[in-house]
Amino acid sequence: MNSERPSSDIAFTDTVKQLQTRNGSREAYAGMEARGGWSDRITPPLAEFIARQNSFYLATVNAEGQPYIQHRGGPRGFLKPIDEHTLAMADFRGNRQFISQGNLLDSGKAFIFLMDYANRRRIKIWGEARMVEGDDALLQSVMPEGYAAVPERVLLFKITAWDPNCPQHIPRKIDADEVDSLLAERDREIAELKAQIERLRQGV
Repeated sequence: MNSERPSSDIAFTDTVKQLQTRNGSREAYAGMEARGGWSDRITPPLAEFIARQNSFYLATVNAEGQPYIQHRGGPRGFLKPIDEHTLAMADFRGNRQFISQGNLLDSGKAFIFLMDYANRRRIKIWGEARMVEGDDALLQSVMPEGYAAVPERVLLFKITAWDPNCPQHIPRKIDADEVDSLLAERDREIAELKAQIERLRQGV
């Protein structure tokens, strides 16, 4: 973390702090800032949270300040920590618009928003990102095994700060693969109970 300014200043600008003062939350956040602000390291709990996600949103901005948000998806764990400050993922072939990639050439500033609807948790990550092309070893190291997608380059995301944020107003939703797993477990239990009942009927 920056020894002179808390890492949370990436989001808490002077204008934001004025609004916090006006609305009564500045004192609480000032205490957090005195401790250095948000973490800029990938802690084990953060790594575990990321490994469970199969989706996230990537925000970038172009040279004119126009923001853009793109959904990124893949098998669970497709976004990978490669050191304690860096996330990486294989950039799969998509709709060929190249908006995010172009924005990153204009400005490396980027933001990742991770949402876990099932457990009503969200994590915000600020940082700088870039696309790496022509590094086959790096690409293969982050490509999910057996995933039917065409990897073209690697997205590297250097973390500046991250915040777990509060769970308020998050609707609870469960991904289809998790529902399928729960239903399969339920069906197995029902089958076992039916077998037990049948054995009791037969006096086995």
